[in-house]
Amino acid sequence: MSERASAGARLLGPADVRRLASELGVRPTKKLGQNFVHDPNTVRRIVSAAGLRDDDVVLEVGPGLGSLTLALLGSARYVTAVELDDVLASRLPATVAERAPAVASRLSVVAADALRVRADELPGPPPTALVANLPYNVAVPVLLHLLAELPSVAHGLVMVQSEVADRLAAAPGSRVYGVPSVKAAWYASVRRAGPVPRTVFWPVPNVDSGLVSFARRPPPAAGASREETFAVVAAAFAQRRKTLRTALASWAGSAPAAEAALRAAGVDPSARGEQLDVTAFARLAAARPS
Repeated sequence: MSERASAGARLLGPADVRRLASELGVRPTKKLGQNFVHDPNTVRRIVSAAGLRDDDVVLEVGPGLGSLTLALLGSARYVTAVELDDVLASRLPATVAERAPAVASRLSVVAADALRVRADELPGPPPTALVANLPYNVAVPVLLHLLAELPSVAHGLVMVQSEVADRLAAAPGSRVYGVPSVKAAWYASVRRAGPVPRTVFWPVPNVDSGLVSFARRPPPAAGASREETFAVVAAAFAQRRKTLRTALASWAGSAPAAEAALRAAGVDPSARGEQLDVTAFARLAAARPS
């Protein structure tokens, strides 16, 4: 973290997190995926790994009590925090004003569900980066929704359950490669950016976490839309143990039609979905019989 960032805010430690929660009468709930980071070194590490520039506008999802928010404000031009819990959303500006008064004007808080939030509901300049500790139970749908809804987001770093991080960053041929891997790859290049131990959270979750870094790239230039490509991806992985000729029979109208589409796309009909990258899926979507 830069000198400017470290000087700008008093980060939250374990005692601060518990005091704030007690003051607000907040008991972290599994339903909302609330596990609050209480380790300053971890939030410093996340901000550093995010590779933020001074002119970045950061979207943070699920800021909770503000542990990560305070660190982000010192490294970006602006932070928009989207929080589902009304109590937490209402308290966050005051926490920032108390602990980082010099950068408090850089924050906007939106009380909304990140799964449904729209670009025109976000105040301030369009976000250029996404940095968030995503709730475990909705991490993949939230990430995919935001990448689709906010094309201005060019890069980011999210913390998710370790197994989810593996799936998002998996390459074709991996045993954990699947629908999340392909859909994420439509929008961006994705990689694992390191582990996060469960001990840095309160309450301590039953699983470890992982950091996932992404950089947006253009979608495959194969002539198929995102919806068309995602439809063939869903069909291929619905029966992932079967060959694509068989798995895509319903999608194409018949097994012979699926084979014809596969050959037209340059894909071996005896291959399985886990062997194809997003570009191959897009070619296949474009070759679907009309």
